[in-house]
Amino acid sequence: MTTESLTHLGRSNGNSPLAIPAVEARGLTKTFGSNRAVDAVDLTVMEGEIFGVLGPNGAGKTTMLNMLATLLPIDGGEARIFGYDVRSQGHAVRQLIGVTGQFASVDENLTGRENLWMFGRPQGLPSKKAHAIADDLLAQFDLTEAANRPIAQFSGGMRRRLDLAASLITRPALIFLDEPTTGLDPRNRSQMWDTIRNLVTEGSTILLTTQYLDEADALAGRIAVIDRGRKVAEGTPGQLKTQIGTSSLRVQLANPGDTAAAVALAASLTGDAPVVPLAGSGFSVALNDANQAADILVALRNHRLDITSVTVEQPSLDDVFFALTGHTSETVIPRPGVSK
Repeated sequence: MTTESLTHLGRSNGNSPLAIPAVEARGLTKTFGSNRAVDAVDLTVMEGEIFGVLGPNGAGKTTMLNMLATLLPIDGGEARIFGYDVRSQGHAVRQLIGVTGQFASVDENLTGRENLWMFGRPQGLPSKKAHAIADDLLAQFDLTEAANRPIAQFSGGMRRRLDLAASLITRPALIFLDEPTTGLDPRNRSQMWDTIRNLVTEGSTILLTTQYLDEADALAGRIAVIDRGRKVAEGTPGQLKTQIGTSSLRVQLANPGDTAAAVALAASLTGDAPVVPLAGSGFSVALNDANQAADILVALRNHRLDITSVTVEQPSLDDVFFALTGHTSETVIPRPGVSK
């Protein structure tokens, strides 16, 4: 089957009841010695969506993505990309996907235009067409003015945009983005989010791994939460949030030294609801009844624990992650010899 017919298959009508999932994995497993980096994960990604895989460093996100992208052998289970078996039909799978890893894979000594041309040629593009596509991508990613600069002169945000552009040389139907905004400043991060949304509007399907809760919340229509190699939850951001309560109380304390006492006090009043310490000072707690907020605030006042701000809002994905795993998403889980 030709590259064109494979690409057409990967862009069939995603609303059809007979549509083939872009990604379908069952029992996906990867071991490194005695460590199970990915432990029997099931995953289904439908065409035309942004699907987020959320988890901290060491959770197994990158390892899972690398298996789906044919970059690592699958030790257990099975996976298909638009119906093609990842194990036995790797060549067909690779014609349907683009991969953007955590670190830029560009050549520091070449210009942006030269890098894109170089990526196009091994994929069978004639030189003239590779140049034309490179120029189109440079314009799409707002890199035209920097096109003839060596990559060594690019900022971090420009490098990430160029790396994503390189994965789009053949306009793949499915794009794997592995923590695409790691290390970017807020402005470049926002630009990358807009680029990702535009890719879906233009017909691509995105499988996105991230350790940033706000990124998953902003971009993904559905999210799988991965922790220590296992999928612990899946659903839309709204569905995941409603699992742990209807509202969330967030309290900032005047004295950071009071945080531990305040967390313990809130926990004693809310039963099984997880109390999540916040950066700096304070905590958040999911509530089944917003009236519980008054009980906690009165108790803080009675114990002379001064507060600087209070909000009651819908639970965040951070609250969800803590409830599911017992730790925040920023927690680093050391796993020697295991990829992210």
